[in-house]
Amino acid sequence: MVYASYGRAGIYMMREYCRLLGITPSNQELRDLGATLNCLPQDHPLSHLIGKAADFRNPDALADAFLHPQDRAFTVAQVYEWLDRSGLSFGRWVEQAPYFPQCGALAKSPHAAHLRELPERSQHAAVELFRGTITQHSFVAYRNDHPKETQPIRFTGERWRNYIPIRLPWAVCVRDRVPPGSVAVLLNRAHRYPDLALPINAPQYRLYNEIDGKQTLGEIAQTARDEARSLEFFQQLWQYDQIVFDASRASPM
Repeated sequence: MVYASYGRAGIYMMREYCRLLGITPSNQELRDLGATLNCLPQDHPLSHLIGKAADFRNPDALADAFLHPQDRAFTVAQVYEWLDRSGLSFGRWVEQAPYFPQCGALAKSPHAAHLRELPERSQHAAVELFRGTITQHSFVAYRNDHPKETQPIRFTGERWRNYIPIRLPWAVCVRDRVPPGSVAVLLNRAHRYPDLALPINAPQYRLYNEIDGKQTLGEIAQTARDEARSLEFFQQLWQYDQIVFDASRASPM
């Protein structure tokens, strides 16, 4: 995990504020700083973070956020550049959906098709700019001499037939008050963005209920009337951080 530049803009503004005032990490000055944060304008870039993080009431957390002598934040583009310089290869974001233009509001925007034409790195960088409030980047990376693929999950060819879908324990299926035309909404409780809820229809719900951690994707797809659509649905579940795949049975590409 590394800090993200854009979502922490308010923190860096207040860090400069503290520098100008010469604030030190004494108990009294930290108490004064905490009280001063209560006076921030509601539209200040830091306000949305204060409302979500109880840590800002803790003097130690205030010192860490605003007075830490070493703090390096990265944009998505800088994460990729840093990995390239370090002899590392990007694997995946721990939570992918906030970075994917195929997920959430952007998927229905006029820019959806244009975003999909970009290289993956540029897609992720663009979505970070669109979201604007990502505060940290959590990802998996590998050494460049890693003997296996850094991202083995692909939905081309036939390898996908041997993937075993597994539901994430913090993903939930909601049946109450769903949008018209849907029978359920899938949520990942780790997501911070409400647009990443995934409504599903009755055929998709039946496929979703076939996930038992034992059947392969090929076995589940055989029960569907339209194999191509079922594969597209499982790819969507993966993109929305609803499932992961055990790919250990899939033959190398």
